[in-house]
Amino acid sequence: MELTTVWFFIVGVLLIGYFVLDGFDFGVGMALPFVSRDDTDRRVVINTIGPVWDLNETWLIVAGACLFAAFPEWYATMFSGFYLALLLILVALIFRGVSFEYRHQGKGREWTRWFDQFIFWGSLLPPLLWGTAFANLAQGLPIRTMDNGGWIYEGTLLTLLNLYGLLGGVALMLLCFTHGLVFIALKTSGEIRDRSRALAKKVGLATILVAAVFLAWTILQHLDNPMLPVVAACAIVAALALVAGWVANAVGREGRAFACNAATIVFALLTIFMALFPNLMVSSIDPAESMSIEGAASSQNTLVLMTWVAVFTMPLVLAYQAWTYWIFRKRLSRESIPQGAH
Repeated sequence: MELTTVWFFIVGVLLIGYFVLDGFDFGVGMALPFVSRDDTDRRVVINTIGPVWDLNETWLIVAGACLFAAFPEWYATMFSGFYLALLLILVALIFRGVSFEYRHQGKGREWTRWFDQFIFWGSLLPPLLWGTAFANLAQGLPIRTMDNGGWIYEGTLLTLLNLYGLLGGVALMLLCFTHGLVFIALKTSGEIRDRSRALAKKVGLATILVAAVFLAWTILQHLDNPMLPVVAACAIVAALALVAGWVANAVGREGRAFACNAATIVFALLTIFMALFPNLMVSSIDPAESMSIEGAASSQNTLVLMTWVAVFTMPLVLAYQAWTYWIFRKRLSRESIPQGAH
């Protein structure tokens, strides 16, 4: 296998890891006003991700750095074409991260309420916009090659807000919401757990419906794609895992439900990546103008160096993250929140 193809899948794995891990962080933030009855409940919910949310976001940073180093043309074209969408995501992530750190400063009820709102909207907007962006990648974008080399995006933010793109955004947002609710149920006890499980059943049904339409539409858009069998297989596995996760949650098996939801995200994103392969961006103007993996990759020497760095560093990163989750594996309850703490 060529190193260019290897790095296409490495970037894909990093992005999938980001959405699996930060996906339930987003879901927890979206669930905050729905499963909490008072400030103690809200502190319990936030504490479920308190030790890990910033670690989960580093996957996005690493994925972005690898994307820049391995496929600079892809990085440049996406960041110029998706500039406003990515700026909105960045602003939302900043407000969300600041809110986790500042809401507990004890400046009064209004202070806390504002930061809770920032957590909610800062958790809802990123998956909505990310899903819209990835759906547009699968559908094709108005890009063309330039005379001096490289590609240029000829659309606007409104170009991304088409029906298929928005459906992908809503599907990912609902999937993250369900993922987060199941994680809260997995990490808490008592009434918060019960409310999260009950809401996950309702949101999960909407997620199944929207995701089924999106995945079916994705398959129909790629009937002439040589990768259609792989695309269809990934979409079917994603759908089955989502249904299995809903059933597991309904019978009180939160661990299995969480694993199934994680598998849903993995195979849903694999559906997108397989629909793209062997391209990085498909041109809706002219398929001949599409950005191929080979055409957008860095030099062979750069990819070789990056491969050796990845071989030595990735096991350490994975081991550290696994250790962190193991240390903070216990369930939380209202009794675990110190009285009088902010």
